[in-house]
Amino acid sequence: MDTAVFSAASLFHADDDSDDDGRRDQAQVGADGESQEQALEYEERLHKFPGVDLSIREFSCHQLNANLLWPGTFFFAAWLVKNPSILDGQRILELGSGTGALAIFLRKTYGVDITTSDYDDKDIEENIAHNCRVNNLDLLPHIRHTWGDPFPVFCPDWNIVIASDILLYVKQYPNLIKTLSFLLKESDLNRQRAVCTNITTKSGEQVVVTYPMFLMSWRRRIGKDQSIFFEGCEKAGLEVRHLGDLVYLINKKN
Repeated sequence: MDTAVFSAASLFHADDDSDDDGRRDQAQVGADGESQEQALEYEERLHKFPGVDLSIREFSCHQLNANLLWPGTFFFAAWLVKNPSILDGQRILELGSGTGALAIFLRKTYGVDITTSDYDDKDIEENIAHNCRVNNLDLLPHIRHTWGDPFPVFCPDWNIVIASDILLYVKQYPNLIKTLSFLLKESDLNRQRAVCTNITTKSGEQVVVTYPMFLMSWRRRIGKDQSIFFEGCEKAGLEVRHLGDLVYLINKKN
């Protein structure tokens, strides 16, 4: 399998980064002193997901880190394969879709109703559409949304929100929590009769969960920075539970 190559140093910004929102500056300075935008370059790679190979076009570099398939995508896909009943008949929204690979996998494997979303960026949306086409899939619904901004769907009704490896930038945690709080607390499902499902943790415990829920995979050790995110969720009235295999469940407190 061709593996997306990235530098470990690229996963986190240094403390003295000058950009306030964790983005990378792709602009170069020309001889005349004016900034010049780099042309986007792509690489098409074959990636092995459980039971299916997907051809995924990745940016060689992208200022919003939507360029590569991160490790959490594959581990989260494997975890969902072990827990397919969670997805059955549910409407799903993915945050930080990047290349769209996870959503494409879930659509092709389970036929789920899934919507991708990522930063308000034309190149990201077009690349997800490309990856749908090369994998013989109709285009998935896509929402351009910058975390923390008003969500473009006034009354969300997704049963499950998913994401993988999105805790890269501490500066974005308050914005991510704001978006999550809206999706979970303002969901139209909260005004309907509660629907529950059971999730089995790694230890074998059965956890009863009410929709809507947020499921997230983070395939790196939870350190001080990531603890800030979980503490922020708790302060915002959200409940955080570790399901094992570095998959986390977040929903609104009763």
